Amino acid sequence: MNGGPSGFNNAPVTRTFVIASALFTIFFGMQGRSNNLGLSYLDIFGKFRIWKLIVSAFAFSSTPELMFGLYLLYYFRVFERQIGSNKYSVFILFSLTVSLLLEVLALSFLKDPAKNLITSGPYGLIFASFVPFFFDIPVSTRFTVFNVHFSDKSFIYLAGLQLLLSSWKRSILPGACGILAGILYRLNIFRIRKAKLPEFITSLFSRLSWPSAGNLPAAPSRGGNVPSFAGRPVERNYPPSIPSAVEPSEDSIATLVSMGFDRNNARQALVQARNDVNVATNILLEAQSH
Repeated sequence: MNGGPSGFNNAPVTRTFVIASALFTIFFGMQGRSNNLGLSYLDIFGKFRIWKLIVSAFAFSSTPELMFGLYLLYYFRVFERQIGSNKYSVFILFSLTVSLLLEVLALSFLKDPAKNLITSGPYGLIFASFVPFFFDIPVSTRFTVFNVHFSDKSFIYLAGLQLLLSSWKRSILPGACGILAGILYRLNIFRIRKAKLPEFITSLFSRLSWPSAGNLPAAPSRGGNVPSFAGRPVERNYPPSIPSAVEPSEDSIATLVSMGFDRNNARQALVQARNDVNVATNILLEAQSH
C-alpha cells in the first residue's frame, strides 16, 4: 500500500497544512513555549485565551509528535487526491472545528484545573482521517511475523497509536475527539460532504505552497490500492473526443489508477486532456462530484 505518487503532486492543501504545522511547531519550539500551547479549563473558561484554539490546531508540543504527525498528514494526502482540494479543504475545516468544539465541551465537563489538559497539534484532522482510512482503504498485502498477523495498513495504525499515546491522556482526548469528528463527517451530518468552498480559496493554496518539481512520477498499478474517499466509483462515461495524436502513456494511466480511478476512465480522461495528468485528474474528480 502507498499513498499514490510520491511528493505533494495534486495535494496543494495538504502541502500547505504540513508546511504551516512544521513552521508553527518550530517557531514556538525556538521560543521554548511548545509545552504551554495545550488547552486547559482555565485557559478557555478563566482567562479566555481563545487564540490558543487556533494555535493548538497547528503546532505540536514535541519533536516526536511532530515527526509522527507530519508523516500521517503526508500519507493522508491520498484523500485530497481522491475528493479534490476543494472538498478536502471542507473536510479539514469540519474536522478541526468539530474536534475543537468537542474538546471545549470535554474541558467544561471535566473542569480539571490541571495545566494543559489537552496537548496541542492537529489531532482532530489526523484522527478524523483514520475513519475513511479504516472504511475505504482495503488491505492489499498481509504477512505474519512471529505468528502475529499484519497487513500493509498496520504501519499507519501503529504510527497513529504512537501519536495517540505520545502524551497519554493529554493526547488521547483530542485523538478521540478527532475520531468522533471523522465519524460525523462520514455520516454526512448537515450534508457536509456536498459542501464546497469558493474556488479562489483552494487555488490560493496552490499559489502559497511550494511548487512540485517535474511531472508526476510513475506509480505501479496495484488493484484495489486506494478506493474513492466517498466510496463511489466513477460513473460518468466520457463522450468520444477528437483522436489524440499520441496515445496516453502507460505511466500516466498507472499514475491515475494508483490514485484509485478506473483504468478505462483514466485512459479516456487522458485522451480528453491530451495526456496531461493534472487536467485528467480534474476531469475524473469532477465526474465523481456529479
